[in-house]
Amino acid sequence: MRDSNTPGQIDLEPLFRPGSIAVVGASPNPSISRNILDTLKAFGFAGHVYPVNPKYEAIGDLPCFPSLRDLPGAPDVVAFCVSHERTLEGFRQLPEIGARAAVIFGGGFGEAGEWGRSAQAEIVQIAREHGIALCGPNCMGVISPHARSATYLQNGSSADAITGNVGLISQSGSICISMLADVSRFGFSLVASTGNEAVVSSAAVLDYMVDHDETRIIAIFNETISEPERFVAALDRAAEAGKPVVVLKVGKNERTREAIATHTGGVAGDERVFSEVLRAHRAIEVTEFDELVEVLAAFQATRLPEKPAISVVTSSGGVAELMLDNAASNGIELPPLPDDEFEEAQRVIGAFSGDGNPLDAWGNGNFRVNTPHALGLVGQVANTGSVVLSYDNNDGAPMGNIADYLARIELLEASQKASSKPHYQLSFRPGLRIAEQTERLRALGIPTLSGIRPGLGAIKRLATWNTFEAPERQPIASADSGDEIVIAGRVTVNEHDSKRVMASHGLRTTREELAATPDEAAEAAGRIGFPVVLKAVSDAIPHKSDLGLVIVGIETPAELAEAWKKLTERLENAGAEAGILVQEMVRGGLEVFAGVAHHPGFGHFLAFGLGGVEVELQDDVALRKLPLREGDAEKMIGEIRGASRFEAYRGRPAYDTESLATCLYAISDLVTARGDVIREIDLNPIKLMPAGQGLVIVDALVLPMKKEAGENS
Repeated sequence: MRDSNTPGQIDLEPLFRPGSIAVVGASPNPSISRNILDTLKAFGFAGHVYPVNPKYEAIGDLPCFPSLRDLPGAPDVVAFCVSHERTLEGFRQLPEIGARAAVIFGGGFGEAGEWGRSAQAEIVQIAREHGIALCGPNCMGVISPHARSATYLQNGSSADAITGNVGLISQSGSICISMLADVSRFGFSLVASTGNEAVVSSAAVLDYMVDHDETRIIAIFNETISEPERFVAALDRAAEAGKPVVVLKVGKNERTREAIATHTGGVAGDERVFSEVLRAHRAIEVTEFDELVEVLAAFQATRLPEKPAISVVTSSGGVAELMLDNAASNGIELPPLPDDEFEEAQRVIGAFSGDGNPLDAWGNGNFRVNTPHALGLVGQVANTGSVVLSYDNNDGAPMGNIADYLARIELLEASQKASSKPHYQLSFRPGLRIAEQTERLRALGIPTLSGIRPGLGAIKRLATWNTFEAPERQPIASADSGDEIVIAGRVTVNEHDSKRVMASHGLRTTREELAATPDEAAEAAGRIGFPVVLKAVSDAIPHKSDLGLVIVGIETPAELAEAWKKLTERLENAGAEAGILVQEMVRGGLEVFAGVAHHPGFGHFLAFGLGGVEVELQDDVALRKLPLREGDAEKMIGEIRGASRFEAYRGRPAYDTESLATCLYAISDLVTARGDVIREIDLNPIKLMPAGQGLVIVDALVLPMKKEAGENS
């Protein structure tokens, strides 16, 4: 496993594949400890189990030991089922007895008061100094069905019953409980309830699961990301290994973020940035719990879709219309049935409404003829990547013929054998399933999905993951700009110097000159040409307009002299020292903005949208993680809601989006080259001119990376 070979990282193998387990606080009475002991017996755990409790000589057929120091051998993992104080006392003994991992179920540590935070800090120090893989505190624990091991709060009756290919990582214990409550459609390779993540983080478990042979798809429920660099690196390794990672992260509104802070002691990050991280590193993001479950179920198909578009066969025109409405609202492709197949469908099935997708196979009412014929047609069309048979019924339903519903198993099996596409059964009402049918279809690699939106959405997500293409792009070499001289050692970089940085990387900025006197300003304006703008320039004044330190529309030398007087008086009244910049006034064009921000652990991100005041009034921004890949800039320009503003309209020419894409790529190249010193870039506004006329950066601000405490210049 990678953890055992990577310097500075704790080995998780003892936690997930232990050879021996000690249970501190073991009791024959109903309790967490009893659950663990019973589960290990029911699972057929082949290693040593050491109950620890001075009150008992034996628990069942296991000898019980008075303390950890009395164990006959070093346990791989120690499960603490005792009070906070006794847990801390016992944890201090782990290095002495040679324990390699531990699970602390109880809360009241880092997420609680002063004692809890202090106790957790001591536990973390011990664990890190001695390489102890601690799961928790405040967690449900760990299940390893393939290893027949469990240090988990609930009791389990059979390892075989829950064994599968899904690796589950969840900070929430209740999510684990819910996921394990239904294993009819998929089982688990590993389950890790990470809780406070004091030592073992979700990122560390994800890293481990990438190398875990029995894990084929990974599900994550997260509140915080405590090791973002490792998390991103693990996402990349999972993508390279062909293992989809499905992520449901909470913390997308202020009330939720406040709840998280009290629940796990963490802080939620910016959800848009996190979503872009997942997209850029080929993870699958879901926003609802049902979406997560359906993606895991859809993955159980014999193969993955080669196209996002879906063919659906149903037996209801109304359901077909409902699906079309839902698909349109959720970006799901249901392309029409090609003409030849459409005519062939009508020949056998009879007349049906719509364009053949979804294909209403009711027709003449003979489902045993119509359904296989419809499945055979859509299984061969070239414009879709998967086949869905959709209808509803349920165990215990008072209406319907169960034999007809079970007959669909053979129809789907035959269709899938004749097709290269994965096949699915979908109930359009969530939660309806016939247990025998689900079980038999699962054995054939035909998943049973639930609900139009989550079910079809799951297929789309897996197809998008499977067909993901993100061609790398080589940065364009820029002139030696001396950025390190211009940027280093400053808190902010004023507009004039920031534009020098932009210009040195091939970006067009306003013509402008610094002036020390009114006469120099007049000479500069003569060279630039009226109208001009007068601005104060200082690292100490990054936002000038709020202080009245920008005067626009200066048309004559007399107006320039008056503007100089006003500007210098305002600077004196503000007690500020600044240079004065004479700048061309750019008329016309559409204002857009581009900005770069650095998010610790995740790197730099580029934001783009309409500029000026629009950026503050409209939440209409495209976001990408840097560096940009081939095609990213063009997609960013096209995906904002205001993209229609770039098009020709009533005699007005289209704007120069080609130069805009070039600008976005140049910003990416600049950050690629100098991201070590650049924290943020704000270009607002950029004046985008009609097609063929390029663009001009009117205002710019660069913020350097902050020095770490104690760092020398």
